[in-house]
Amino acid sequence: MQRYKIIHRTYYNYSGDVTLGPHHLLLRPREDHELRIESLALKITPTATLLWHRDVEGNSVAIAKFDLPTNQLVIESEVIIQQFNEAPLNFMVTDYAIEYPFAYQPDDQILLAPYMALPEQETRNEVHQWIANFWQPGEAIQTYTLLQRLATHIYQTLSYRVREEPGVQTARQTLSGRTGSCRDFASLFMDAARCLGLASRFVSGYLHAPLLSDQIGATHAWAEVYLPGAGWKGFDPTIGKIAGTDHIAVAVARLPESVPPIAGSFVGARDSSMDVGVWVSQC
Repeated sequence: MQRYKIIHRTYYNYSGDVTLGPHHLLLRPREDHELRIESLALKITPTATLLWHRDVEGNSVAIAKFDLPTNQLVIESEVIIQQFNEAPLNFMVTDYAIEYPFAYQPDDQILLAPYMALPEQETRNEVHQWIANFWQPGEAIQTYTLLQRLATHIYQTLSYRVREEPGVQTARQTLSGRTGSCRDFASLFMDAARCLGLASRFVSGYLHAPLLSDQIGATHAWAEVYLPGAGWKGFDPTIGKIAGTDHIAVAVARLPESVPPIAGSFVGARDSSMDVGVWVSQC
């Protein structure tokens, strides 16, 4: 078991007093049998009323509501987790899904349909052409091996870059530019997995990677694929590996743009700026 401390600080500064609308916060890691929250402290200035709920994906969401005008909003989250996912390859896939291709069971297909939605036709054609670089139809291959090959191919053939602008690139943009951020690579991985007939979803969270922090930062994104018998398994195309002990999931979604850490609105000032600091360390 590993213990991690995650500090996530966000500062919004406004050119004058503003009235803050409700803010949705996705800052609490997803708890399951592999991850437990030991402690969590959430500090917000100005004072906010918090209402917690789980959304349709099972993500823990805090809605912050404000009464007083302000010229600065500060949101500070400090959480300590216990991470038990020390052997990410220790899983068993149901017999019928070990070899690719396979078809999900009818009952599973109903639930997985939103995560299998295909991109538009032009993107689909381009992604299929790109997949041919590392796998050809008819090749005998294990499902896990194919997914690992996909993650490795993105890591080895595309260039990572920090992208400050909001939003996620389309698969066609990432392939044509041959560069992208972690969220762009995760989105490309998802489109490719779905074109292969596999259910995939987007994961937003944190990565403990002190040796790579200058390149990929502590906030991170990757993808998960549903493997019968094993459940949702994470693959990180930014580093070309299966998600493991150092990956800390906060939110999942069928669409990459659906899970920003903080989302809200304000009225009353013309200009605003944002500063974010994130630190992930073993403790």
